Amino acid sequence: MTDRFRWHPKARLFDGAGREWLRTSLGMPVAPDSAAGLASVIGLPAFRIGATDAPAPEQGEEPVLETLTSGSTGQPRRIRRTQGSWIASFAVNRRFGIRPGARVAVLGRLVHSLALYGVVEGLHLGAEVHLLDSLRPDRQRQALVARQITHLYATPAQLRLLTEGQGLCPDLRLVLVGGSKLDAGLRRALAEMAPAVAIREFYGAAEASFISIADEAAPAGSVGRMYEGVKVSLDPTGEIWVKSPYLFIGYAEGDGSASWRDGWLSVGEIGRMENGFLYLSGRAGRMVTVADQNVFPEEIETLMLSLPGVTKAAVLPVTNALRGTVLVAMVQGDPTAEAVILAGLRAELGALKAPRALLWQTDWPVLASGKTDLRALEARITWPA
Repeated sequence: MTDRFRWHPKARLFDGAGREWLRTSLGMPVAPDSAAGLASVIGLPAFRIGATDAPAPEQGEEPVLETLTSGSTGQPRRIRRTQGSWIASFAVNRRFGIRPGARVAVLGRLVHSLALYGVVEGLHLGAEVHLLDSLRPDRQRQALVARQITHLYATPAQLRLLTEGQGLCPDLRLVLVGGSKLDAGLRRALAEMAPAVAIREFYGAAEASFISIADEAAPAGSVGRMYEGVKVSLDPTGEIWVKSPYLFIGYAEGDGSASWRDGWLSVGEIGRMENGFLYLSGRAGRMVTVADQNVFPEEIETLMLSLPGVTKAAVLPVTNALRGTVLVAMVQGDPTAEAVILAGLRAELGALKAPRALLWQTDWPVLASGKTDLRALEARITWPA
């Protein structure tokens, strides 16, 4: 019997309104982004949530699923993987207490792979699962309290909105974070919201699934140690190559950002290993050269989010007639802290590498995945005036 997702006899599925959905067997391999859609595909040998106008996933020798990723352009790509590649990590994550009696919630839509993963894992392992994407962040927080949620899958962007609400979440024991790193301020806000909570940050990609995991013992700035069953190799440029049971098969059509080499997969990230912990520099495609130095904007963005007065940041290159390429930062937060922020960046990074200007934004463009829309922010740059 090949590995196929199951609906555990003790699993239960609830939507944002609190309605319970029972497993159905409509047999349609492409389902809408809803609790009803999910309930109709668990157990099928091939399925996809969302992209209902795209061709249905083809069944292979093993049960498969397709997930969606918007990447950096906002155009959905269909990622094809075996169901067994996720089931292998379900067995690892069982150690987090995801089992009958656990109450798992996700904040994002099922077309996002993190939310889909958390929901399917919960159903497979017998947990009570709650889809809260239809609720406003303040109502999501109320639902966590009222439904006594114990486990939460979320991105930092979702958690930032969640922590702005009111009410303690005394039952929340574990937050599983994917998408990007938490900053120190958000960690403090989570601790205030849920005093008993533990945090586990996953580094990975839709194509690779889990790569590393960081707990409270991980050094600041690292993305943790390798997730169980994962091997990592860095080439001379620092590009990260991964081999594990969790890798995808390939893109359903066309090419994407991932590359294969002798069974190893890279999604174009650059990093380094120190004492068994992985540190990320950023994507090779975002690297820029400033004053003959290779600079990764992601590193500067992480630093900025640790500074008082910054809630969102994106660092972008600008061509300057005198200095060549320089950096500017698009930011949200407290504009009155600008002088302090710029001084802190120059002290930490030096005058050449630090952003030359902060361009404050009243709204923040995002892709369907919830990631920052860098192209939209680029189009707003008016510096120098």
